[in-house]
Amino acid sequence: MSYKIVNLVASTDLGLEIDLHQVAEKLRNSEYEPEQFPGAILKLTQPKATILVFKNGKIVIVGCKTKKDIESAIKLAYDQLKKVSTKIRKRMKKIPYQITNIVALADLKTDLNLFEIVEELEANVEYEPEQFPGTILKLDKPKVTVLVFKNGKLIIAGSKSEEEVKEAIKKVKKLLKPFIRK
Repeated sequence: MSYKIVNLVASTDLGLEIDLHQVAEKLRNSEYEPEQFPGAILKLTQPKATILVFKNGKIVIVGCKTKKDIESAIKLAYDQLKKVSTKIRKRMKKIPYQITNIVALADLKTDLNLFEIVEELEANVEYEPEQFPGTILKLDKPKVTVLVFKNGKLIIAGSKSEEEVKEAIKKVKKLLKPFIRK
């Protein structure tokens, strides 16, 4: 079954303290409201990404769909932050980062009876139709959460690699096989 990555979350560390008031003052594409959120928010348009910059130098990148976009977003943020702090080293060829979450979509291409699934699977499955239209299926290995909807659509969240996404889809397909009507 095919899947589509819709969001990658990654993090990196500048290894130094950042003055977030300066970030907001010097960078047009940023905002910093400490009463609302403890980090400065940089909005990038190319690639489309949101960069969260924290005082301790940690950076979180959200909204990218590819590793290439993450790398571009990090380089852009790095270059912009050099305007704020002279302590930031000269541009490195490759800035190390870690993917912390992948969100992917998949489709079983069939309708499912979610009540039946919850009744049969019990463990690690939540379904509160008054609060949310899908079941929440928590897998242990890989440690991901899969949202399963009546129309057979899946949202896989929490994986750290594409291999984990594939493994989760395979596992969910196997778990749901008895509930798939052909």
